[in-house]
Amino acid sequence: MPSIETTDLTKRFGDTVAVETLNLTVDTGTVFGFLGPNGAGKTTTMRMLTGLTRPTRGRGTVGGADVTDRDALRPHIGYLPEEPPLYDHATAYEQLEYAAGLRDLDPTVAKERVDSLLDRLDLPPEDASTRISDYSKGMRQKVAFVQAVLHDPSVVFLDEPTSGLDPRAARTLRSLVAELADDGTTVFLSTHILPVVEEVADTVGILYDGELVAEGTPGELEQRAETGETRSLEDAFLELTTDEERVDVDADGRAVATEQRDG
Repeated sequence: MPSIETTDLTKRFGDTVAVETLNLTVDTGTVFGFLGPNGAGKTTTMRMLTGLTRPTRGRGTVGGADVTDRDALRPHIGYLPEEPPLYDHATAYEQLEYAAGLRDLDPTVAKERVDSLLDRLDLPPEDASTRISDYSKGMRQKVAFVQAVLHDPSVVFLDEPTSGLDPRAARTLRSLVAELADDGTTVFLSTHILPVVEEVADTVGILYDGELVAEGTPGELEQRAETGETRSLEDAFLELTTDEERVDVDADGRAVATEQRDG
């Protein structure tokens, strides 16, 4: 059963189209890599799927709950936005204890999970007892990731989750993402770091000007170049999001030009 489904999901801000007729199906227990240049509509899509922004039209479900029903949606999802909502005057322990309380988690179970995840991410107790206002970007990111997955949601949305992390912590986080999927959690991952997507994503969707222009496994997308040669995901991404030519995918999974663009 799919964990995420959308049908013609659209968001407009006045005359500006942020997301246009998005149709997605993301299977349970998979990692879906969501790519696109700045301004493509990725964050707006994630905000619609997490119930923070109401669609203009179309529909979507996450974990079986309609994206317009925040109360029904909330128990199913975890969300790490690009700018995580953390209280600067709290410690990491206080922040995560508060988050666990909002989710009505058993305090003992929550503490065990917090300690385990912080240890995996190399945030020792002495740092977790320090106020977040003194944290680096990477330390804040670690706390925000734990907060997003603390309640063991069925679907996790991660927006640039490795931002600010050192290579060791980034590697650990990639491992945690893979483990989440292995345990049946669906991970919706948006990032500009294409090697992360190549390593952990089962399926990739590329958004451009609010439209989904390609979808497939990383390997499939690498082969969707006009030359038909196997190339890197970066090459495929750049070709699929070029301004000179809009690229779509035909029935055989090949990239085809569908629209010439100005500029």
